[in-house]
Amino acid sequence: MPELAKLIDSGLVRIIDLTFIMKDAAGGVEVVEFDAVEEAGGVRRPRRRSGAGFSPTKTWPTAALSLEPNTSAVLIIWEDAWAGPFAEAVRNANGVILEGARIPREIIEQAMGALADALG
Repeated sequence: MPELAKLIDSGLVRIIDLTFIMKDAAGGVEVVEFDAVEEAGGVRRPRRRSGAGFSPTKTWPTAALSLEPNTSAVLIIWEDAWAGPFAEAVRNANGVILEGARIPREIIEQAMGALADALG
């Protein structure tokens, strides 16, 4: 949570929604909405936006299925605030952003390892 707070404080991201999910040893699931947490490591309450197209409260049952007993997860919807000026510049130049995606670190590490092996 402190690292997330740093991202928010620096203006790099804006939190739209945040939900905690915990699974106990017996497989029981507890869901805690951010609003119910008194202390969340310095993270301010998210600015909820209606019509965001995604709702952690509708998604948590699926996420909970993938949790092992005695583990927890957090579902976060955030906006990459740092990308706003770039996207605006692209639009002002009559450009179009077709897609954005994140590549998991593990895939990049595998690709870099394969490249290193290929280059000898």
